[in-house]
Amino acid sequence: MQIATDAPILVTGATGYVAGWIVKGLLEAGATVHAAVRDPDAVARRAHLDAIAAGSPGRIRYFRADLLTPGSYAEAMAGCRVVIHTASPFTVDVADAQRELIEPAQLGTRNVLESANAVPSVQRVVLTSSCAAIYGDNADLRDTPDGVFTEGVWNTSSSLEHQPYSYSKLLAEREAWRIAEAQDRWTLVTINPSLIVGPGTNPGATSESFNIIRQLGDGTMKSGAPDIGFGVVDVRDVADAHLRAAFTAEAHGRYIVSGHDSSLPAMAACLMERFGADHPIPRRVLPKWLVWLVGPILNKHLTRRMVARNVGLPWHGDNSRGCAELGMRYRPLSESMNAMFQQLVDDGQFRRT
Repeated sequence: MQIATDAPILVTGATGYVAGWIVKGLLEAGATVHAAVRDPDAVARRAHLDAIAAGSPGRIRYFRADLLTPGSYAEAMAGCRVVIHTASPFTVDVADAQRELIEPAQLGTRNVLESANAVPSVQRVVLTSSCAAIYGDNADLRDTPDGVFTEGVWNTSSSLEHQPYSYSKLLAEREAWRIAEAQDRWTLVTINPSLIVGPGTNPGATSESFNIIRQLGDGTMKSGAPDIGFGVVDVRDVADAHLRAAFTAEAHGRYIVSGHDSSLPAMAACLMERFGADHPIPRRVLPKWLVWLVGPILNKHLTRRMVARNVGLPWHGDNSRGCAELGMRYRPLSESMNAMFQQLVDDGQFRRT
């Protein structure tokens, strides 16, 4: 893969978890990155990117932009042939799902892609979507043609009331394809990662991924982990997929980016040898009946419907299209999990037992 460096590349949400590795790859290739952020004057939030840029042949420029402000990405996009749109909230702890999840995801995607329509230099848009746009619950696997999630499957089980984060990703990707298919100047490629783990370029990054891994070591799950199946992928591999989608001319459509069919107990097991002596890594699997009974009391997101449709059910995803067309290869799960957990330890986010 050859990264073109003769025109700047726009990365939205540039200080984010996935975006940090995308920006790093671009800077190390010698590209000029137009980094769209909410507040370019918040120097502390971008310090990790500045440090990467200082040791790289590439160059970074910051632009003020907001997902909910139409036209705010136009200045950052000017002169760019490639736009990589990563900005979108990944959290489940919200008070108002419509305002905090749906609007930033759907309207933000609309604003970025309408700017792409207005900026004549744009030729390729890469959108960070999610496997959440493909499925809402593990039970959805029963409705797939061959018992596996593929790029041809769309989420039909999520709503504003049930799995609203997944619903936000579905609406955002649907909006992206609606806008892309109404024009023929630029092409859209979507990257649909499963649960993203691995170290961040910024250890203080805010992502639900960090909350999940943190709970494996802070005592939250010391009594056991619920048996919830996940697809899991390293953040560095997700960033690589974005770059390959951006600079592989033949890339098109959706790409599931997932390295491993796994589960929460299996992810915990990856940490046991290295961290089990000093941290309360969950050693047992909680029975489904117990999760169903007490889950909603302990965690408002573990509703009875969520437990019924996810706990004890596997996840299977087909990543073959990305491997064949983008040349994707994936890191071992243990490498990703241990590197992420070690980063949290080094950052002082756990107390030793």
